[in-house]
Amino acid sequence: MALVIVLHGASSSGKSTLAAAIRAAADRPFLHLSIDHLRDSGAWKPAGYPDWHAARPAFFSGFHRAVAGFADAGNDLILEHILDTPGWHQELQGLLALHQILFIGLNTPPAALEEREHTRGDCPAGSAARDAAQVHHGLSYDLSLDGTAAPEANAARVIARLSSPPVRSRFFA
Repeated sequence: MALVIVLHGASSSGKSTLAAAIRAAADRPFLHLSIDHLRDSGAWKPAGYPDWHAARPAFFSGFHRAVAGFADAGNDLILEHILDTPGWHQELQGLLALHQILFIGLNTPPAALEEREHTRGDCPAGSAARDAAQVHHGLSYDLSLDGTAAPEANAARVIARLSSPPVRSRFFA
């Protein structure tokens, strides 16, 4: 059974920064998986698809299966994701059912999202605000964090939560 930390929040909410802080503070290795890694490496170029909306379902289905494959092989993971499409959460629930999950909601105020989005410049303007308006709707987290808090402080909260006896994650609710 692998340990999978799922970081969920709007675009620009601080998921990558938190993942780096968790990895720096952890006493075990974590493989960090994110769609951004595929995009930034050049392995995935969504702008190159003539019809991204048609290609998107197969891409994310493959990504979800790859995440499960890494976990099934025994790798502890930090997964960054935005569960913004119907069916994704349920798909991952099925694929990760045998693993220990810590489901973390990263809440970041809209003004901070807008500023970060502008600074990053790698997302369409307004996408973070659109995500923030609906990304947490109907979800219950094992741990909710403020995306504007110091990453090291948030990482310490995650590490402390990992030292508690595992319970059934709200990811499966």
